[in-house]
Amino acid sequence: MAERKPRKDAARNREAVLTAADTLFTRCESPADATMADIATAAGVGKGTLFRAFGDHTRLIRALYEARLEPVREAIEQGPPPLGPATPPLQRVPALLDAVLCFKLDNRHLALALEGNGGDSPYKAEHYERWHTLFHDMLEQIPGLTDSAFTAHALLAVVRADLVEHLSGHEGIPREEMRGHLASFAATFLGTRPGGG
Repeated sequence: MAERKPRKDAARNREAVLTAADTLFTRCESPADATMADIATAAGVGKGTLFRAFGDHTRLIRALYEARLEPVREAIEQGPPPLGPATPPLQRVPALLDAVLCFKLDNRHLALALEGNGGDSPYKAEHYERWHTLFHDMLEQIPGLTDSAFTAHALLAVVRADLVEHLSGHEGIPREEMRGHLASFAATFLGTRPGGG
């Protein structure tokens, strides 16, 4: 019983930090503009608590990204169509691309910060490898499609955070228009456009 309180405090502190980081990152031009000290102050915790829980700024960004991504992951792993595992790959691939695009649009600064911080290469980052594996496995199930590994990279390239930011933030393309362009691209790429191949 004596151990429950620290666990509750740790969970509460973690939630307070993620909420504070979320708020600060949204207000800043870039998540890098919000320091760990800023986040600790906003969360009402000590810097030591923050560093013990998350390690560093990059890990905090990753934790917030993962928390935001959880509903998408649940839909992919056990949800109904079009994202769920029972959906045929030719319908699931475009639905997943759309989900990734919407996620990046809703979390632009966070995605930009994380994708720009993958060590030597953003393609070695854990979140990228997870997306790539998911797309690769789905593409492997589509008859006649060759080189699923390269194709998965090509599909992920069209929803990179820097491209999404450029199209949405700099060119001002509305969300629904971007989704329409992506759906059209996916249909052409996969040969599912009506009357086309």
